[in-house]
Amino acid sequence: MERVIPLAQVSGRIDHLAIDAGRGRLFVAELGNGSVEAVDLASGRSVGRIGGLKEPQGVGYLPGRDELVVATGGDGMLRFYRAADLKPAGALKLGEDADDVRVDPQTGRVLTGYGQALAVVDPATRTLVRRIPLPAHPEGFEAQGSRAVVNTPRAGAVIAVDLGSGRELARWRNPGPQFNFPLALDSDAGRVAVVYRLPARLALFNAASGHVEQQAPTCGDADDVFFDGARKRLYVVCGAGAVEVFNRAGAGYASAGRIPTREGARTGLFSARQDRLYVAARARGRQPAAILVLRPSGP
Repeated sequence: MERVIPLAQVSGRIDHLAIDAGRGRLFVAELGNGSVEAVDLASGRSVGRIGGLKEPQGVGYLPGRDELVVATGGDGMLRFYRAADLKPAGALKLGEDADDVRVDPQTGRVLTGYGQALAVVDPATRTLVRRIPLPAHPEGFEAQGSRAVVNTPRAGAVIAVDLGSGRELARWRNPGPQFNFPLALDSDAGRVAVVYRLPARLALFNAASGHVEQQAPTCGDADDVFFDGARKRLYVVCGAGAVEVFNRAGAGYASAGRIPTREGARTGLFSARQDRLYVAARARGRQPAAILVLRPSGP
């Protein structure tokens, strides 16, 4: 734990995070507060807040356009803001429970989960390019080239889809555990990391075949998982009050221990450029809401 950045006057659940690495600013979806906050990482101060939002859940930064995109589950909207001053730049109606957001690094398009579908959005025209139907509401997902891999816990499966055609490519059934929420892709190793909540387990899938190569116990109530490619590590962010670190060990991963955080702090963001893991902690008792900044150790 390197430092704690307090979030003043923020109550309720905090959802996903995004980063403008060039300016060194972190965007925080303050779901229970109905707001999105921009935090300057150098000073630890708030530099702006968008209020009046209905359940902001997913956030993403568009470096090519210098814009922030926010998905709000309460009204099913995808909203765009100028990143420099957080002024509105446009909006698109998607549908119920607009949730997590990812920016495709190859195309610059925005991927958003909502309802029982994955949306592919052109941020330049603010239009829906493609609606990809799914068997259940999408939770964690990642894009890899022309396809995306999506967690659908209510369907008990991980779904691979083609982003161009919208076609389902594969469906990998859960290997026993249930409630697969966080997911991360290791493109270099060809692996998909999926974390389950019941029981709390990490599963590594072969990205090509869908074969489960490893299962391991992990901390509880996870909502985010990240690969640290430089160190060949995995970070599992858990609402049970810890981040569990897994190091590459032979063909798999072995737990290197747990870093205490706070109860309920289950969302985060790992930035390879900043070389930091940011964990969002909601207000509890006398502790204000905060961003916990964790510095990876080792080469």
